[in-house]
Amino acid sequence: MTTAAASQQTKGNLLGIGAILLWSTMASLMRLMSEAFGPLGGAALMYTVATLFLALLLGWPSLRHFSLRYLVVVGSLFVTYEIALFLALAFAQNRAQAIEVAMLNHLWPCLTVLLAALLRLQRASLWLIPGMALSLLGVGWILSGGQGLSVQSIARNAVQNPLSYGLGVGCACVWALYCCISKRMAPTKDGTVPFFAMASAVLWIKYAFSDESLAMPGLGGAGLLVATALVIALGYAAWNQALRTGNLMMLAATSYTAPVLSSAFSSVILSTALGLSFWQGTLMVTLGSLVCWWASRSG
Repeated sequence: MTTAAASQQTKGNLLGIGAILLWSTMASLMRLMSEAFGPLGGAALMYTVATLFLALLLGWPSLRHFSLRYLVVVGSLFVTYEIALFLALAFAQNRAQAIEVAMLNHLWPCLTVLLAALLRLQRASLWLIPGMALSLLGVGWILSGGQGLSVQSIARNAVQNPLSYGLGVGCACVWALYCCISKRMAPTKDGTVPFFAMASAVLWIKYAFSDESLAMPGLGGAGLLVATALVIALGYAAWNQALRTGNLMMLAATSYTAPVLSSAFSSVILSTALGLSFWQGTLMVTLGSLVCWWASRSG
């Protein structure tokens, strides 16, 4: 590798790490947005401003680069995931519950490897089984509150807010499906900007038919809106550049630190103390994801 190529790869790796750090703040910022503007209004505002930032950073691709099938199928999965994630966090009864819901979403790496293996898009070794088991064990440990892994204790905590917890699990499943299908149908251009525009349009339509009223933001609310949208836009722009020039294996391995980073940022930003059982479960999910990643490499 030449010096110039090595420099480009290092720059790509740093951009990838930066994207992971930015995305690790998203769950907590989304929760703050829902508190300030409401579930639908906050989501619609956030994705609209993020779309504008993304268009400035990445440009608006010509729709001729995308097949109608790609826009409908992959776009629908992307929009479903983004909206469901925001609403899952918004409908959480408190900030601690929002952080737990965000952790459920981090099952997506294991589910992606599992689905890719089932669809024969990626070979995987039998290490996939203990990896999945460890991640599920971590989720169960979080939901049980460290009270033991009994079905009763897990159900008792989850039944407090089945909609929010259900959306969290659904997000992990939808994003895993998105990763597999988008890889198979991927065009030459990135569809992130039009997908964000689609999400914005769907949210404004839902908002128009809802009883929700949008609160007028003060200076703090406006700053939160801009900061959240900018974090999302910069995260996607940095990640896209990282995928082109960085070391993909290093980026993939680093991305599995997201559950720990996200929980740490959320604890600080949302001023919420997290118990020992939560951190134990988070480490199980992270280690399980790494085992699944190793299974996909050694398969």
